[in-house]
Amino acid sequence: MNYLAHLYLAQPEPSSRFGNLLGDFMRGSRPEMFSQPVQRGLANHRWVDKFTDSHDAVTSIKRKISPSRRRFAGIIVDIAFDHFLIKNWQTYSAESLDTFCQSVYRDLSARLPDMPTAMQHTVKSMTRHQWLTTYATLPGVARALDNTASRIRFTHSFYDSINEVKAHYGDMEEAFNCFFPELRKAVADASLELSPGVTGK
Repeated sequence: MNYLAHLYLAQPEPSSRFGNLLGDFMRGSRPEMFSQPVQRGLANHRWVDKFTDSHDAVTSIKRKISPSRRRFAGIIVDIAFDHFLIKNWQTYSAESLDTFCQSVYRDLSARLPDMPTAMQHTVKSMTRHQWLTTYATLPGVARALDNTASRIRFTHSFYDSINEVKAHYGDMEEAFNCFFPELRKAVADASLELSPGVTGK
């Protein structure tokens, strides 16, 4: 899952949101470097990723990505799913998207000193440029995809991946609508946030 979904699935407090985002920034870090609440958030992030990667609807939609970009199918689908989460936000939250995002930015900013350097840079940019709501539009999704492509250091064909989203938009939305309610229920049923080291079923 991408940033918005991980933050949505976190507990609504700073340590959990920090931990649930931390999973993408662990290079050079070890879980024991962080507090127990942050470790529980990190465990939740990893559990959610494992559930997502093994879900039939997700694996099926990834196979629709063209062969030249299929190695990046997970990234494309993750970012597209943030778009569909925003599109269906009122189904999943009584809180407005803007209120949620402003709360997230405050909570993450409060924990900046504890974050790995790369995460600090990302969170500062996320807050300054209000990233989370940019996924609401296809041009915003396109920018997010191309920004990701610009950070890849080897020759690739990831640029213009928005064409994959446009080509499979209906199928991607159907996959999201099948998958995401099951993910939410699975998180609740597993009594997450998990204790550190628990990998889930």
